[in-house]
Amino acid sequence: MITVEKAGKDRLPDILKIRREMLAVVNNVPECGISDEIMRISEEYFSSEEHTTALAYCDGKLAGCASICWMNVMPTYSHPTGKRGHIMNVYTRSEYRRMGAARKMVEFLISEARARGVTHISLDATEMGRPLYEALGFHSSEESMGLDLK
Repeated sequence: MITVEKAGKDRLPDILKIRREMLAVVNNVPECGISDEIMRISEEYFSSEEHTTALAYCDGKLAGCASICWMNVMPTYSHPTGKRGHIMNVYTRSEYRRMGAARKMVEFLISEARARGVTHISLDATEMGRPLYEALGFHSSEESMGLDLK
């Protein structure tokens, strides 16, 4: 059975362990190929209050993670609070996929967003994740554009 909990700072080792694994899997590199700098900055980020991370467990074993970053932007007519969230790094270990872990984590983060008065949640979807997000009510937007600054 999958359970989900909000990760406190006491769960930082679990968060960093699964983050390193996720980055390796997504980028098709060995875990040792993830730089110490990325992990250092990740640790700083996960130690801050600017996000909420959900951890999924199956029979006490770490099965997945997902985070939402909290943002305040200028209020608009459609989003009068200016409170927004961006879900990222939804990841389920392969042996726990198709058991509902990702759904439970994203539903948990949506609930957290509602409790904070968030009026809009965005995310970047992979093809594998898109059906889940659509089933949860997310839709593609023609309004959004991006610029990568590297």
